[in-house]
Amino acid sequence: MDVLKVNHDGALMFEKPFVQVPHEQFRKFFKTSQRHIERDFSALQKESNEAVKSQPQGASAAKLIDAMISRVEGLKRKLSELQTNNVTPSHAAMRRRLNHLAAFEALTSTDQPQFSDWADTRLDRWLVDWSLRNGKERTAKCIAHAKGIENLVEIDLQNKTALTKMKVRSASAYHPTGSADDFLHASQQSSLEFDLRQQEFVELVRADKSAEAMAYARKYFSPYLDTHSKEVTHCMGLLACGPDTLLRQYQRLYDPSRWKHLIQLFRAVSYSLNSLPTEPTLNLALFAGLASLKLPSCYDSQSKNIDCPVCDGRGLGVLGETVPLSHHVNSTIVCHISGRIMNENNPPMCFPNGYVYSEEALRAMAARNEGTVVCPRSGYSCHLSQLRKVYIT
Repeated sequence: MDVLKVNHDGALMFEKPFVQVPHEQFRKFFKTSQRHIERDFSALQKESNEAVKSQPQGASAAKLIDAMISRVEGLKRKLSELQTNNVTPSHAAMRRRLNHLAAFEALTSTDQPQFSDWADTRLDRWLVDWSLRNGKERTAKCIAHAKGIENLVEIDLQNKTALTKMKVRSASAYHPTGSADDFLHASQQSSLEFDLRQQEFVELVRADKSAEAMAYARKYFSPYLDTHSKEVTHCMGLLACGPDTLLRQYQRLYDPSRWKHLIQLFRAVSYSLNSLPTEPTLNLALFAGLASLKLPSCYDSQSKNIDCPVCDGRGLGVLGETVPLSHHVNSTIVCHISGRIMNENNPPMCFPNGYVYSEEALRAMAARNEGTVVCPRSGYSCHLSQLRKVYIT
């Protein structure tokens, strides 16, 4: 049956980061190896050309050859360590994940036991991802270990991101973030590096270290004079305006809440560099489902459906606030009392005051109240025989 057919395309839409993350890591390690090779081979070529020109003899020639051999051995050692510690694990991770998706593509029906197992594993992966993004590292590790999916989740990568984010946060007491320089240089397309340099300058001025702030500005602001001249000018104005200034443009720079903006910007850049979505995959999947259910009536206290997740204002309805309304070619009428769909087998019945409910729910109510039915929204009561069937065309 078509109802039981597996929707491969729909499910695989959420799996792009699942495969792309180890591929991106593999690509970075490949570029690192390439840089090592180009640098050392360039040095070897230069040394060999100099040897040809100078034509050293005896001990000098032996010393030069030993240096070249040492350089080649050093390159071999670095490449071997990179291959063992990074390249091979990334390759294995890609293979495992592709095999995991291949097992899903081989499924043809949702009633197969293998489909339930695969869907459970996917949910576990999404829960681990959500936990890591929300600072629940122990929970994530427990789920991954209990379900045996350590090789299918990004625990190490997320931990690295969280560690660097903690360094950014700790800088609010002015601890220079030079340890994050590698990350900053990798994010040249973002304003993160300038924003962080700017904040470090602000913290120096806040601590009344004007001389250090001037030296810091000469070292780090010079490359930004062409692209961020206005911001640099405002920063330099801080030297004349202390933290107690009443000037709004400088109050904004002294505002401690700027660190929250830096953390959010760091998170966005980190996810982008590692091919991760900005939202947890669990949220994205829920967004898709909620968007297909969301109606204007979900936020009307008089017409909420007890079985609709969007109508739950304390649960999934909170996520539903950020998604667009669904578009239905054919409307579906749901009973306010039972939450069941009204159709030809369960037709709508109308009270004299105009409120409509399903026949099944009203007959069940009448059986409990000796034939009397009560409108739960208006409080109007009457005998079941006074209700009229509604025919929808």
